[in-house]
Amino acid sequence: MLHEINQKLLSDTHACRESSNKNNRIVISLTKFSLMKFKITSTDRDSKARAGTISTDHGTIETPIFMPVGTAATVKAIHKKDLLEQVNPDIILGNTYHLYLRPGLEIISGAGGIHKFMSWERPVLTDSGGYQVYSLAERRKLTPEGVTFQSHIDGSRHFFSPEGVIDIQRTIGADIVMAFDECTPYPCDYGYAANSMKLTHSWLQRCCKHFDASQGHYGYQQTLFPIVQGSTFSDLRKESARFISDCNRDGNAIGGLSVGEPKEIMYEMTELVCDILPADKPRYLMGVGTPDNILECIGLGVDMFDCVMPTRNARNGMLFTREGIINIRNKKWEKDFSEIDPNGDAFVDHEYSRAYLRHLFVAGEMLGPMIATIHNLSFYIWLVREARRQIAESNFANWKKEMTGRVTQRL
Repeated sequence: MLHEINQKLLSDTHACRESSNKNNRIVISLTKFSLMKFKITSTDRDSKARAGTISTDHGTIETPIFMPVGTAATVKAIHKKDLLEQVNPDIILGNTYHLYLRPGLEIISGAGGIHKFMSWERPVLTDSGGYQVYSLAERRKLTPEGVTFQSHIDGSRHFFSPEGVIDIQRTIGADIVMAFDECTPYPCDYGYAANSMKLTHSWLQRCCKHFDASQGHYGYQQTLFPIVQGSTFSDLRKESARFISDCNRDGNAIGGLSVGEPKEIMYEMTELVCDILPADKPRYLMGVGTPDNILECIGLGVDMFDCVMPTRNARNGMLFTREGIINIRNKKWEKDFSEIDPNGDAFVDHEYSRAYLRHLFVAGEMLGPMIATIHNLSFYIWLVREARRQIAESNFANWKKEMTGRVTQRL
């Protein structure tokens, strides 16, 4: 029945129409019905923070939300059971570039899509691969048609176009898919940033048109998010945010930040863009970041975050806690037999001591990074859910100020 309903909805979807507005900018207008819904449930009195819900066919996402990064159909160093029971995220992220290369679309499609392949029943978002192509600057050729690049695995050559990236994400089967974009480096000159933004907008038009003319493969609804670019130039960010807003998609993303710029500039650009993007759509700040980054950007009106920091840093022995940052490899923890985190929500926080966890890292035991990963992800999810609670009580701004001072100190 759900499949029949989805097919009817998809058949009723009108393709994107290109039109010129009074500023002679080409924009995309859309008339469609989507099963993804966003509802704001509360706002903070003294900041721009808001809490809400995003409804998808694979479940409800409560915002603000942090999405653990599962680049290659796995969140590194954690079993699904622990991910569900100890971290309990509403949604996780996968990556188009990596999944396309390995295991490949034939295998994912044969499994029945990414959810069945990785045994994950909750929502999934896929990054379009634009950031990974950006990171392959020495192995790519950029043209208006798309990007030719060499695989980091075996050097083989591949081509990504806006239409092709949509097809790939249709086959992967994520609930939320991202438009193909170019992520500019920092720093870059104004001319490069302007041309890159125009290219991203051109690709977005093609993504929207192809997305609305195509269908999902697995009987549930997918939705497309555009990405705001423009580097650190205010006028470009404004132009891009307006262009993306005119596309009238179900949600919007902010890209090209947290690529080396000072955090003050990141906050400035984020606030500028959030003030332009429609308030009734979720806002996703890509690749950000540290606990204090997340708190600050929630206060600016961001709803969704992802970052490899909690898992990558966990594998290197860095723990994020409500009282500050712990480098568990430091000798000071060698004889500390207290719990890893007395305030933590995960079982590992109380099951093991700091001395034991340090021993595992020094000895090179795999269990060390696994424990640290569960802890860090659990902390990140606690952070955004506590932020949500504080927003509901209209106390977020005061709580954020206190919490930022804590989470940034070194213990």
